Amino acid sequence: MTTSTNRIAFQGELGAYSHEACRKARPGMEALPCRTFEDVIEAVRSHKADLAMLPVENSTYGRVADIHHMLPESGLRIIDEAFVRVRIALMSLPGTRLQDLRHVRAHLVLIPQARGFLTRHGITATASADSAGAAADLARDRTPGEGVMASELAADIHGLEVLARDIEDHHHNTTRFLIMGRQADMTRRAERMLTTFVFRVRNIPAALYKALGGFATNGINMTKLESYMVDGVFTATQFYADVEGHPEDPALQRALEELRYFTSSMEMLGVYPADPLREAQLRAA
Repeated sequence: MTTSTNRIAFQGELGAYSHEACRKARPGMEALPCRTFEDVIEAVRSHKADLAMLPVENSTYGRVADIHHMLPESGLRIIDEAFVRVRIALMSLPGTRLQDLRHVRAHLVLIPQARGFLTRHGITATASADSAGAAADLARDRTPGEGVMASELAADIHGLEVLARDIEDHHHNTTRFLIMGRQADMTRRAERMLTTFVFRVRNIPAALYKALGGFATNGINMTKLESYMVDGVFTATQFYADVEGHPEDPALQRALEELRYFTSSMEMLGVYPADPLREAQLRAA
């Protein structure tokens, strides 16, 4: 019997926003950094970690590329979701003053989010592959007059000094993460549950319309529906869906039965509680 590692794997360096998500959602677990999303999934499959923390969408930039392709093939199941507000901190070497800072590095997606702050202070920016990695590089290289935009956690880990907090232009930027494990948890462990699945429709006229009709007639709220090609073939389209409810709810049970009638394949990816921050994010949108 395999014993628990009490580790949760994430993509990126220590101090990444995914690491922050691990700290918030599973504070009692050791965070295991991985180079790629594939490495995160493999860490759980090979029992190097018990759980995976995977970002799936961001309120500013939409879905995370390739994640939806990986989930059905991963062999893992969703057991939780976590919403994390992206708070950008400006950091540098201890003793550096904000007025002495001339240049910063950050992940490509962070730079436009703090454009107003950078412009006001006359600071130029260069894209880096990883914000937390840029923080580690600065701590190692100790380049004078250089800063990094990353999470405050990155500053704590790498011994940098935070010069400014919450420098993003818009304070609603949030990333949604899925927490995945090797085994599904189908228990009803919260009042508000979500169900995620992928499906392909049969090759008949109006198949998608007919497949989704059961959710409307049974009063099921579909919070997400996305399509993407499979294996680069235009005619092979797979749909990813999140709906409110538990599969044992009579209304959702009827909707799923109708969906199966019009699909060539359907796979359940997880049943899990809605994060309490979900409603706050919807109100801010």
